[in-house]
Amino acid sequence: MPSPLLRLLLRRFSLLLAAYLLLRIGFYAANHGVFADASAGQTLLAFWHGFRFDLSALLLLNLPFVLLSFVPWYGRAWQRTLRGVYLTLNAPGLALNIIDSQYFKFIGRRTSDELFTITGDIERQAGQLVWHYWFLLVPFGVLFGLLWYLYPTPTAAPAPEAPGRDVRRMATAMAEVALVAGLAVLGIRGGLQLKPLRPGHAFVQTPPSLGHVALNSTFTFIKSFGQKTLERPEYFASAPALQQALAAHYPAPRPDAPRDNVVILLVESFASEYNGVENPGRRSYTPFFDSLATSPGALLMREHYANGRRSIESLPAVLAGLPALMESPFITSNFQTDELHGLGELLGRRGYATSVFHGAQNGTMGFNVFAGKAGVQQYFGLEEYPGGSRSPDFDGHWGIFDEPYLQYFARQLSRQRQPFFSTVFTLTSHEPFPVPAKYRGRFAPGELPIHASIGYTDFALRRFFQAAARQPWYRNTLFVLLADHTSQSLRPDYQNLLGAYKTPLLLFHPGRPLPLADAHRITQQADVPATVLDFLGLGADAGQLLPFGYSVFDAAAPGRALFLSGNTHYLVHHDYVTELTTDNQVRLYPYRTHDMPAEPLANPPAAKRQQYGNELRAVVQFFTNGLLDNALYRPAPAQPLAR
Repeated sequence: MPSPLLRLLLRRFSLLLAAYLLLRIGFYAANHGVFADASAGQTLLAFWHGFRFDLSALLLLNLPFVLLSFVPWYGRAWQRTLRGVYLTLNAPGLALNIIDSQYFKFIGRRTSDELFTITGDIERQAGQLVWHYWFLLVPFGVLFGLLWYLYPTPTAAPAPEAPGRDVRRMATAMAEVALVAGLAVLGIRGGLQLKPLRPGHAFVQTPPSLGHVALNSTFTFIKSFGQKTLERPEYFASAPALQQALAAHYPAPRPDAPRDNVVILLVESFASEYNGVENPGRRSYTPFFDSLATSPGALLMREHYANGRRSIESLPAVLAGLPALMESPFITSNFQTDELHGLGELLGRRGYATSVFHGAQNGTMGFNVFAGKAGVQQYFGLEEYPGGSRSPDFDGHWGIFDEPYLQYFARQLSRQRQPFFSTVFTLTSHEPFPVPAKYRGRFAPGELPIHASIGYTDFALRRFFQAAARQPWYRNTLFVLLADHTSQSLRPDYQNLLGAYKTPLLLFHPGRPLPLADAHRITQQADVPATVLDFLGLGADAGQLLPFGYSVFDAAAPGRALFLSGNTHYLVHHDYVTELTTDNQVRLYPYRTHDMPAEPLANPPAAKRQQYGNELRAVVQFFTNGLLDNALYRPAPAQPLAR
């Protein structure tokens, strides 16, 4: 039977959980219009998920109180002190959640440590804020009063133990402390899943907006500490000037376009350096890719670049058109709860079945969480694969080898309702670059450890397309094949800043000709959403497609690529690479495919320097301020361009 101290702690913690349930009800009521599309069942499920975040936040906030609760003193003075600690620790949490019921209307997300960046504004407007929002003092006073009044107190000290039982009592007390410590760690990390609980985990439900209901502001505020903050750029004083420099292009709707399936193959470390089709006369480790890229129905974009250097940065670019233009990955940043409309959501609204497949442990790099954020309906990870980590197909490191996983992917696609939109992220060609034992010696080792692994992944792609070609959905499917980032490099002409981002982009349709496109236009991962919507003739929903990428079929847009390296932003065009330094200096480098000189041009064309410099400044300002203000979709978009 639990000791009196443990029973008191559980009762006091239950009181806090009840208070946070009331706070969640108040938040939902104050912002009901945002969640009006959700059914009653979906809303109740969000409330249920919320207990997980409440437990984590309250344990983090009340760790000092939990420790003090095991001090075996029952005197009135000590109990008053303990109640004072309890109320002092939890009053800020109450206030934060109550304030957020109104602040959410302005920023569209739960509060983070951004409050510390606007303390000056709060101090200057304190009187006005209290005047306008005086009514928030009422629920705070009521909840604080209830915590004070209902706080469980011991009626009397327990009777002294019989002589000889001190050892047993000490052992029981130590066991209870160990049990509480273990449960506290489990509660703080949110369970036994691979990664500790993050704000983004709230958005794996449908509709994703209910993630704000599942969250609480105490959790998002605490979790935001330690994250890198962004400095707000102010290059353009007016929105029209910013929009003009931003050079956004959006695909126009075409009602006669096919509503085909779409399959994205995001291949780990599949850099351009390894293939033969982009490097004629050089040794190729990708014979199948080379043949596919030169087959009928294929379009290889030969000036394509990744938006980042890490796997975790690729999915936001490919599924939502959000390039990696800050040091922290979006998936784990303070902004992971910002409004975002991914291809899963945009196509799901048009009747598409949507899914993401990744053969690694569920939770790896937060891909399962981000898939939900992007509106994807189903996520398949290692846990969904037959046998999971006990399968003979498990590589012993990351997950399922590429060949069996892509065969599994092909089978699962045949079970999807058409039209479908599905993405698979491979993993074998990742360090330590394993090759299944039965294939050892089959793939040439090359001169780098990754080469044999790339050869195996290329073989796995061949087997996937062979399996897919036998399925009825194959001929009415657009395949988009690209890499997440580059990896080990051997060739000097790739060992430069631009070469470090050079990856292939291949569009392939076995059943119909692709629209005309310039294979040598500059492209990037963030072009995928606009390209897919353009091919399907769906156009861009008003204000729900980010302006960083273009459709590869949009002849009116010259094409561009964006990336961040060493805290410096770069913009790639067909003639120049533009650098924007942290002190607002603009430099131009001549563009050559995957080859960038170390020194900028001494006397670049003034008109190009101004045009590209302003374009890059506009991108940086729009991206940064859009994240800070949760306003990436609020500015009025440019008019669609008809083709």
